[in-house]
Amino acid sequence: MASSKDVAKTAGVSQSTVSRVLNDPSKVNPETVANVQKAMKSLNYRPNLIARSLKQRKTKSIALITGHLHNPFFVDTTMEIVEYAKQQGYHTLVYFEDQGDNLSVYEEVLKQQVDGIILSSIFFEDPIYKELEASGVPFVMFNRRHQAGGNFVETDNEKAGILAANHLLKLGHTKIAWIGGRTFASTFQGRLEGYKKAMQATNHQVDPEWIKETDTTEASVREAVDSLLLLDNKPTAIFAATDSMALFCQNYLMKMGYTIPDNFSICGMDNIDITAHAGIQMTTITHESKKPMGLYAIEHLIYMMEEEKQIKEMALTLQPTLIIRNTTGPKR
Repeated sequence: MASSKDVAKTAGVSQSTVSRVLNDPSKVNPETVANVQKAMKSLNYRPNLIARSLKQRKTKSIALITGHLHNPFFVDTTMEIVEYAKQQGYHTLVYFEDQGDNLSVYEEVLKQQVDGIILSSIFFEDPIYKELEASGVPFVMFNRRHQAGGNFVETDNEKAGILAANHLLKLGHTKIAWIGGRTFASTFQGRLEGYKKAMQATNHQVDPEWIKETDTTEASVREAVDSLLLLDNKPTAIFAATDSMALFCQNYLMKMGYTIPDNFSICGMDNIDITAHAGIQMTTITHESKKPMGLYAIEHLIYMMEEEKQIKEMALTLQPTLIIRNTTGPKR
């Protein structure tokens, strides 16, 4: 199915020009309108009528599709996005991803009268991407990205996985477990690949039993920890792919009488505020940036919604850095 990007390329214009031809052709040069319409016909392009009708009427509202709030990272980013949007005169409708049925979430969003969409819910090979692109509604991905590219801001997740694994390896740990979410999301896919690459580069074998994909909830992380404790080849360190999962690991192991980091070293990722608490002091990975990731997303989305000139895509990958605290230590 042809997208608005395909039409823009064929017609030799920007994607925003295609959108204006669809929604307000009176503001576009007649020759350009004819050129775009010719490209649409040759490509058999059919715009999403629901999304077009929403786009034709500015509502000063945006949709944010975010991860579940059991992860404080999404609490923080949701607050940042909502507050900034409010300051710019936009109302934010917040939706939560459903790993079992994200399509219904997207369908609900497209029924609403929104001027733009921010999503941290997209999967790396998500088929919804083409539908969103064809809709003409501006959208930005944050924390995750799609294989097609588009407008996104993320951390270099593979490099983050390498940093975490190398830190634990330098402490003498060679049996390192990975606990994360489903790897159809670019975040977990990258963090797992980085962990594997670091292990392979130092000639350390990865036992498949050390890799635990969860739904990121506390219950599923506990199940993952339980299964690790039953192994004959039990790990001595854990790289948890988010701080929330690292905290679940730390709390559960300590309740069972284990000492952190004497019995297990734990490294998380995201540098959420609570990890710096005096009673926690979680070793973690953060990104090198002067502002939070969510602000990049909302600033660029508003730019896309308000600018009439050609819009440059934002493909921003923030570099990770290691913060060493008290939950990692030498292998004993």
